[in-house]
Amino acid sequence: MQVDYSLEAGREDPALEIPWQSDDGTCRFLDLKRHPHLVLEIPEAINSPELSAFLSRMNAPAFSLETAKCDAWHSQEILPEEEIFGAEQKFVSYVDLIFAGEESRLSLEKHEALAKSLCRLLQRAPEMAASVELVVRRCYYHSDPNPAASRESASGFCLTAYVSGFGEDEADARKCWSIALTLLEQALVEVA
Repeated sequence: MQVDYSLEAGREDPALEIPWQSDDGTCRFLDLKRHPHLVLEIPEAINSPELSAFLSRMNAPAFSLETAKCDAWHSQEILPEEEIFGAEQKFVSYVDLIFAGEESRLSLEKHEALAKSLCRLLQRAPEMAASVELVVRRCYYHSDPNPAASRESASGFCLTAYVSGFGEDEADARKCWSIALTLLEQALVEVA
């Protein structure tokens, strides 16, 4: 399994805002930590029991992390750096993870330490057609539930975890993705 992390926290880099809402209002931040039943309102979680289980574990009441955003999709677009897997297709997901504690959310050092620890642990995983890419990025935590109305926000960080599985068809790619997602979940539970 390929594992790497990067820091993309410059002013021009994409940033997360919490809470967030799509322009058309159909997608929005759901506080799964305080309202776990809302996982049933996330289409990606409904379509993927593995992702649903991952979100539920990351948002467990006593766990030090929570989730902010996610997506999952199948693709036949293989990037040049992914050609090493010799696959025709991939199944990909990302989950934005944030620390549950407000002080930790603002610490770049804690986010980088988490990413480095996860990389060290996941690099011991067996060889497989999968990758985990961790990206530390800026996150703006708004005090108002409506970000547009929010006058105050705290500038902090989040960790985006991209998990990809590769295979000759969607079923093979999804199987590798599922294993990699489970390994990431176990690593997060161990180091977070």
